[in-house]
Amino acid sequence: MSRPPSPMDIAFDEAEAAASRGEVPVGAVVVDPATGTVLARAGNRTEELNDPTAHAEVLAIRAACAALGEPRLPGLDLYVTLEPCALCATAISFARLRRVYFGAYDPKGGGVEHGPRFYHQPTCHHAPEVYGGIDETRAGEMLREFFRARRTG
Repeated sequence: MSRPPSPMDIAFDEAEAAASRGEVPVGAVVVDPATGTVLARAGNRTEELNDPTAHAEVLAIRAACAALGEPRLPGLDLYVTLEPCALCATAISFARLRRVYFGAYDPKGGGVEHGPRFYHQPTCHHAPEVYGGIDETRAGEMLREFFRARRTG
């Protein structure tokens, strides 16, 4: 008997779908940890939507808020394949998510463990628990392959 996919597996599925659309392969999933229910899932769509804010995390947060009819998501968790950027870290804070689990660290564009380290700033009103490096090798390789193909294609 096979196990159901984990939230991170679903995030990777979304990242792969994003890559197939020519988007940077990042996927995100909002989960209710009490029930294991996936409330929303998304991959990057910045190119498709001509929207610089259409990051996987933002789209998943918007979809989860719409599904629940609430502007905030306290008690819920976000799984994402790449360390959130400053924009996404801010959206996560405003949504009041409980925890963030991410795959690859992003020394250049990350906003959680790198760059502005948003949750460590005095102006941050809500800082979720953060767990990075989950399936980091898989996440990093997916991103490296995507950009390698773009450079040689």
